[in-house]
Amino acid sequence: MKVSIDADICQGQGRCFSIAPRIFTFDDLGNGVVIADGTLTDQGLELARLAQSNCPEHAIFIEE
Repeated sequence: MKVSIDADICQGQGRCFSIAPRIFTFDDLGNGVVIADGTLTDQGLELARLAQSNCPEHAIFIEE
């Protein structure tokens, strides 16, 4: 499973990297980005889903 953030949708609310700082970080503009290639472990998947459900712009996508 992989997680991604749509850069065109993200507005930099910061919830993703507050919830899952080992999966997400932010760029120079404060928008969320995925660390590494976005591959998720079982624990990472749980955190990514939590971040996804808390993203106000719905910019986080999980490919199963």
